[in-house]
Amino acid sequence: MTVTVLRLLEAERPEPHGGMVTYLAEAFEPVGAVAWRGELHPHPLRQRYARRGGPASDLVWAKSALLSLGMRPEGPPVQIRTWNLSSIWRIPTHGETVWLKSVPPFFAHEAPLLSALSGQRVPTVLSCEAGRMLLREAPGEDMHDASVSKCKEMVDLLIGLQAMWRDRVDQLLSLGLPDWRGPALIPAIGEVVSRTASQLSTEERAALTGFVEQLPARLAEIASCGLPDTLAHGDFHPGNLRGDGHGLTLIDWGDSGVGHPLLDQPAFFERQPASAIAELKEFWSRRWLELCPRSNPTKAADLIAPIAAARQAVIYRRFLDNIEPAEHPRRSSRAAR
Repeated sequence: MTVTVLRLLEAERPEPHGGMVTYLAEAFEPVGAVAWRGELHPHPLRQRYARRGGPASDLVWAKSALLSLGMRPEGPPVQIRTWNLSSIWRIPTHGETVWLKSVPPFFAHEAPLLSALSGQRVPTVLSCEAGRMLLREAPGEDMHDASVSKCKEMVDLLIGLQAMWRDRVDQLLSLGLPDWRGPALIPAIGEVVSRTASQLSTEERAALTGFVEQLPARLAEIASCGLPDTLAHGDFHPGNLRGDGHGLTLIDWGDSGVGHPLLDQPAFFERQPASAIAELKEFWSRRWLELCPRSNPTKAADLIAPIAAARQAVIYRRFLDNIEPAEHPRRSSRAAR
């Protein structure tokens, strides 16, 4: 471990992707680098892993946790990524690779949720504490370029999990998952629209104001379609699944919450070729009809699509509100995490 990257210091441009950027790093031996002439200031939103000594303390915790599990680290840990939403390290141990993931407080529910999902096709939590977790490696590769048939397997995996938790909403909320149901989502969307009104054209403001005003009626119509509130992954797309030819693992549950199961549908379709969407949408609806024979998932999907997009805007605003301003140029897209 010669150099450990801590955080973004400054960027050439204020918006993503930032242009030329400067990072703060800890060097454990002399390295060739251009000296930065700015000033370092503390910030209350700076994460532990973005502070001097933070990654080292995470690794000390990880080593102790591994040894308590009878797992011996072998070789140096490797920093994979650090940014405003997570710090990820790969740690080789005797016989397998373990992943150390540290997250901000607004993702603190990920480890408890994964523990509650133990035994399902999600990452296995070996140990967790205060926003950091040790995860067993999910086998295979990320499935960004999955075929339509493989995407159907992904949808089937998600719906299976959602069906398991449809009668346990209170338990999910007790784990700290955000509430994306109507009574909580309507004011959250309204607040984001209000805060961004000055950045919008007159036509955009009018359209969004009307959208917010009609949310109660739209959500009531969605409820009449007969699908239950349950677990929502929040960032469901092929890149958040890993496969090895024997099965799939659904990873990255930081955006998870409680809400309508079809909140996960539009983001998944954004990453699909247009020729595949109709087939996948029909499959999605058919699977829910098998579980809820009197429901109308096709109608619900059409009604919820703009609400799902608005929920993503709420999450994006939450990210910006909870990461230090210097990191905003790196906050490019939710799919990049």
